[in-house]
Amino acid sequence: MKLASYQMDIIPGNPTENRNKVKEWAERVCKEQQPDILVLPEMWTTAYTLTTLAEVIKTDKDETEQFLKKLASELNVNMIAGSVAVKDNGGIYNRSYILNRDGEIIHTYDKIHLVPMLDEHLYLKGGGSSVETFELDGHKMGVIICYDLRFPELVRSLALQEAEVVFVVAEWPMARAGHWEILQQARAIENQLFVVSCNRVGTYNEVEFAGGSMVINPWGDVVHRASSTHEETSKVSLHLDEVQRIRKDVPVFSSRVPELYMDKEGK
Repeated sequence: MKLASYQMDIIPGNPTENRNKVKEWAERVCKEQQPDILVLPEMWTTAYTLTTLAEVIKTDKDETEQFLKKLASELNVNMIAGSVAVKDNGGIYNRSYILNRDGEIIHTYDKIHLVPMLDEHLYLKGGGSSVETFELDGHKMGVIICYDLRFPELVRSLALQEAEVVFVVAEWPMARAGHWEILQQARAIENQLFVVSCNRVGTYNEVEFAGGSMVINPWGDVVHRASSTHEETSKVSLHLDEVQRIRKDVPVFSSRVPELYMDKEGK
């Protein structure tokens, strides 16, 4: 399975120009590489322009959703379409869209864990639904968003649902770049699956972003690591049979004793 991830610099608060960037990139990559899946970063239409998000998405309405449907269909490619700010149920959510080759939205996920260091909770609502897998080309996968990476329960839940790949779409800062790499390797090793991340580069509001989009195999090896400073396309082929082979060699899941794993509330 061939992937192409777009580690992009995002134009703050300008969905139209960011869509143009993504369209140009996607058309070029699909023509040259014929990938099975395209991957975009977190909040790629606006960046973290939290104070003006409400006004921007009010003007933009559902244009990004329609853009993604058309792009996936025309290019005959699956998309892990990063995440975008969406107005829904009286609040703004950080929402990831998954599209198949027919341009159908087959899965959405609203970021559960909001970042206290960015006062994200003052502008966004956290998702209220559990993580679930989706299927692309017959393979089970999952997606989480940025800060979610710090919560191992999410990826473990996806692994227990037989996910072979978990995508992490992000705007992860340079200040915590060390954590970015270590946490991804931990999630891959402990769950024996591929972790594929797509981060942004550049600077916004005095925050420098870490780039370093990665592909990590189920053994925890870094298959690919992008630059920390430049826009870049990560092109990687995943050999998904590695997942079952490693799970057989080191049978973590059959060794689990979940009835003994209780939190302090006894749940």
